[in-house]
Amino acid sequence: MIALAIAASLFAQAPELPQLPPIRRDPQVTYVDRSGQVIGVRGGRFAPPVDVARLPGYVPAAFVAIEDRRFYEHEGIDPVGIARALVADVTKGRMAQGASTITQQLARDLFLSTDKTVERKATELVYAVQLERTYSKRQILGLYLSRANFGSGAWGLEAAAQRYFGKPAARLTVREAAILAGVMKSPTHYDPAIEPEAALDRSKLVLAAMLETGAISRAQYARALAERPHIFTTAPTDGAQYFVDWMDAQVRQMVPRVTQDLVVETTLDLPMEEAAETAARSTIARYKTAKIQQAALVSVDGAGRVWALLGGIDHQSAPYNRAVDARRQAGSSWKPFVYLTAMEAGRTPDMVVVDEPVTINGWSPKNYEEGYEGPVTLERALAHSINTVAARLADEIGRDNVAATARRLGIETEISTDPAMALGTSEVTPLQMAQAYAAFSNGGYQVRAWGLSRIRTASGRLLYQHALTPQPGVIGNPALSELNRMLHAVVAYGTGTRAAIPGYDIAGKTGTTQDSQDAWFCGFTGDFTTVVWMGRDDNQPMRRITGGMAPAEMWHAYMVRALKRVPAKPIPPGPPPPAPPLDNTAIPASAPGAPANPAAPAPVAAPTVTPS
Repeated sequence: MIALAIAASLFAQAPELPQLPPIRRDPQVTYVDRSGQVIGVRGGRFAPPVDVARLPGYVPAAFVAIEDRRFYEHEGIDPVGIARALVADVTKGRMAQGASTITQQLARDLFLSTDKTVERKATELVYAVQLERTYSKRQILGLYLSRANFGSGAWGLEAAAQRYFGKPAARLTVREAAILAGVMKSPTHYDPAIEPEAALDRSKLVLAAMLETGAISRAQYARALAERPHIFTTAPTDGAQYFVDWMDAQVRQMVPRVTQDLVVETTLDLPMEEAAETAARSTIARYKTAKIQQAALVSVDGAGRVWALLGGIDHQSAPYNRAVDARRQAGSSWKPFVYLTAMEAGRTPDMVVVDEPVTINGWSPKNYEEGYEGPVTLERALAHSINTVAARLADEIGRDNVAATARRLGIETEISTDPAMALGTSEVTPLQMAQAYAAFSNGGYQVRAWGLSRIRTASGRLLYQHALTPQPGVIGNPALSELNRMLHAVVAYGTGTRAAIPGYDIAGKTGTTQDSQDAWFCGFTGDFTTVVWMGRDDNQPMRRITGGMAPAEMWHAYMVRALKRVPAKPIPPGPPPPAPPLDNTAIPASAPGAPANPAAPAPVAAPTVTPS
């Protein structure tokens, strides 16, 4: 140890030293929401060097005060500090701890291992002196703050500020800066999310050091001591990681080899995402005995922009993206495709049918509630999700035609055409259901969900920009208006009443599969659609959960907050019905100019949408 102290003094005076190894850093891809808030980073662990000049002065001062008070005086190594540590630990028979300067710590982080050997320590001293000769103090501090481990997977000051306080480093308070500086002693023992009290206690020592070194005034010290910052036990952007995973897969296809830092601008709205995560967790907690394990949510506007996408309730422990990748039976949330096909075939909401026992190819569907209602209108049958009526209706209009309708609206997974398909036995994803229902919300235009707005380099060079193109019409009138009338009834007096929000034009459909393995609520207002799914990863049944219960309540809790962030619009009626021919002669399907699929209108201009 004494030899190291002597070596430190000699290294500081040596005219020539070995050249530094190259500083290596893998590029990062930073994802931001529609307002520019960072929602996730993929790629390399380390961010670019922190620009110390852009931080409040007390932020870097906190680290200097507690880690290396003589940082601005020494030349990389501090023989005075080493000697002081030697005297303190001489009776302990081990290498002094806490004697490393910030520059030494940086040298170790950049080039060396953490092995506690004399050889490694000697090399660290050499590199520290060379760093001081190569870079300014500000650059060294910026590199140090970008590489430090702050616990809970946060590497670098910016990541730590976002992880624990949900804000950029430039907005840290004095107490928050002291908390982060205190983590340097031990990212395990002083992790603010895991050991908040220990972190707060440690920050008092940092504040005292800042006061002693003149980094803060006594008034600032008193205010900081009185402050108790909110520390996020779970990262505030945790729920957004499902969306970032979805985006990252697309970016890697578009930019297979990332050679520089990129910034990806997205359509996500972070406050909406946080509202979705809160609604999911609170609803599941409220239904604790119902054995609900997971939830997913997707919100899209009429042009397909994804405003929120939640793939589960805890990305850190369960990163599987249920919103994008999970294929689950749709249950009765599938029935709008049946009824839309029926409306396009000439049925009307007021048509009377009979709810009674029915057998189709040896299969006899049962209603969720025991018994049969007898004569009912199609509107009431959909509002109360009567299975016998939907099954018979699909058989009459053709299950292949129902499948074609679902495909036209955006369902991409395999569609079964057996008799039970009318009750939603086909497996779908929440993302696909959202884009399909979005056509009901925007006047009948096709929607393909998207979340990637722009890709640019960190220096600002544009690599990609999403182009809004006209959306083709996929639902005409009167079928669209008739279907939406029935979906209004679902919320007004049917199975979806818990989703109703006073003052808003709301329509939608509940869905529940056999034994309550899956439960859905798919709802919309003008130009804004949200789909909620609840279930279990092990595919075990929940305890008597229906789409009109927990999913509708979660949908309501989320939408009450989400609708404050999007323009309130009534559900548009869609295009006017086509004018009848001048005479009563029907146009043969083979006649020139006749549409190949009368149920699918020709492309029309896209509706007016709110700019991103």
